Amino acid sequence: MKVLKRLFDGMQRDLRLFLFLLILIEVYRGLFIWTMSSSYMSPDTQSSEVWLAMWTGLRLSLKTAGAITLVSFVFATLAGLGARVRLGIGIFASLVLSILFQARFPYYKAFQSTFGLQVVQGFNDDVSAIFLTLVQEYGLIWRFLLALILTLVCIMILSRIMLFKTFPLPNLETTAKKSSFIGGMILTLVLLFLFIRFGGSFNYAGGVNWENAGVTSDNFLNECILDDIQALYRANAMEKRMRAGDISGVHKENIMEYAQSIAGHTQTEADNLGPYLERTAQGPKIQTPQHIFIIVGETWMQWPMIGKYEKLHIADGIKSLIAEDKCYYSRNFMPNGDFTSTALTGFVTGLSDVNIRANYQPRTYEEIYPTSMAPPLKELGYKVDFWYGGVPSWDNISKMAIAQGFDNFYGYPDYHAPKQNAWGTTDKNLFDAIENHLEGEPPTVHLIMTTTNHPPYNLNLAAEGYDMVRVVEELEKLPNIDDVRTLATELGHYWYMDKCATQFVRNVSEKYPNSLFIITGDHAVRCDPSTRPTLFEHQSVPFVMYGNGIKQNILPLDVVGGHTSIVPTIIELIAPKGFIYYSIAPSLTQSNGTAFNRDVFLTSNIIGKVDGEEVELLPHIASKELNQVNMSSEKEMAESVITSMRTISWWLLVNGISLKQ
Repeated sequence: MKVLKRLFDGMQRDLRLFLFLLILIEVYRGLFIWTMSSSYMSPDTQSSEVWLAMWTGLRLSLKTAGAITLVSFVFATLAGLGARVRLGIGIFASLVLSILFQARFPYYKAFQSTFGLQVVQGFNDDVSAIFLTLVQEYGLIWRFLLALILTLVCIMILSRIMLFKTFPLPNLETTAKKSSFIGGMILTLVLLFLFIRFGGSFNYAGGVNWENAGVTSDNFLNECILDDIQALYRANAMEKRMRAGDISGVHKENIMEYAQSIAGHTQTEADNLGPYLERTAQGPKIQTPQHIFIIVGETWMQWPMIGKYEKLHIADGIKSLIAEDKCYYSRNFMPNGDFTSTALTGFVTGLSDVNIRANYQPRTYEEIYPTSMAPPLKELGYKVDFWYGGVPSWDNISKMAIAQGFDNFYGYPDYHAPKQNAWGTTDKNLFDAIENHLEGEPPTVHLIMTTTNHPPYNLNLAAEGYDMVRVVEELEKLPNIDDVRTLATELGHYWYMDKCATQFVRNVSEKYPNSLFIITGDHAVRCDPSTRPTLFEHQSVPFVMYGNGIKQNILPLDVVGGHTSIVPTIIELIAPKGFIYYSIAPSLTQSNGTAFNRDVFLTSNIIGKVDGEEVELLPHIASKELNQVNMSSEKEMAESVITSMRTISWWLLVNGISLKQ
């Protein structure tokens, strides 16, 4: 009876812990919605949807509170370790939930999402630089202190709750009564476990999980339904699936079919992917450049370049290049992914993002991928160098580039530039170093990655000539901006990047007129024009070609492409007829009409979610009648292209060029 009394008492206290955690999570959810809804929730959203989000979130959070309480039940109740262990578990859980609650605010402002794959990516990034960024840009210290205060409040409440008396064990005079009571306890525990496990139901079909939790019509509310623990669980689950090749558009069992799709022919005798990836240059379209510069701007999103935002005047540099006769510009362009390293591995290897980090894949250091950037350009007579505004060791980028055939990698310590912030030197120092390096250099392709337009945003913008007052005034005229001053500061760093890159192009063009410049961005996410950006604003980056022989009509108007199309395009512009190279993506001279990253695809008319129904007309064709664009047909075409390119990329990363597993 003594053991039964202890178990009965412990179960009641565990139930209190469970209800406390569930209510705490729901309170934090409600506070987040209340604080952020005016900026991020659609004004058309009905109050009924807010309550639906709160109710669905409560059901989903049964799992979170239940998982924590299970630890208490096992150790404090079943193992008999007592009240202190239970209280300690509750205090630790309160601390974690409070810290995550505070972290959720800056994270959502940056990515308009509850914790996602960016968290997983962060563990493979420069941790010290991320820490400094969190301190300087996102208020890590004061938010952590606030989380501690919230935890202290939780401790006081939880301690009092645990002091309340429990119901005594009923008198069980007979063995039959005792057996019935124990059976009832076990049945109650089993039913409660099932109800919590399935998110407010006794089976999977009627329950709530992170995959089916988006029940409202508002994206903000759908993200709020996920508590912070469930959001982290989602990120981890997605990471595991993608590591296993379980990513949208990867069907390794049909590798031959997709290889034939890439090639446009059926080569049945080949036992490797080479013949399917082989492409033949059609002959040069411009004079062979002395130097080629591929400038990848940090967070060089495209939206500041479009007419709606022209009065901000933060992209005047690149727009002045576009206005010249020797420039081509496409608005229909997408980055390889949402992270800098994803963009850079796409350039270096020529492979689409399938969430297998090529920069940490053993195969990357054992053999050069047939689609890699350096070999064909070296065969055309160029050295291939990588210039980075940060440190060479960041995210294995230097090691990967050299392993994949680059001749040199230069980080800011190599050209003795002063450090500006946690991520590296200023863009001016980077471009000055490259310009000074060019004298007497043989023909070279320079892949350049800037760093200044990245938090912490600590550049002295006034000293650089940025008119903060004017930009703030213009931003105040635009709707749905959460923090005008903060956005103006971020855009000031974009303006600085634009100014430095443009000045570099003009300086080098004057000294080396037979040069070719490509300008694009690594990604667009992290800096949006409002709390409700369009998919195009949130995702698209520019594609600009400038230099000797380039004309505004050298490619079709607004040709569709992405990062993996750039090197094939360069080859088709300069290579002799019959030159053989390998690529999963066609040149922009032969565009397949689809660009994509992990989550979003773009065609000549629409942009939409790879997995989902969300589809938008591109802003520059929005004047067309809706019935002139067959959205379902374009989405189907895009899905076919995505499947082929992703499956081939996955295969090369995991199995290499051989078609035999």
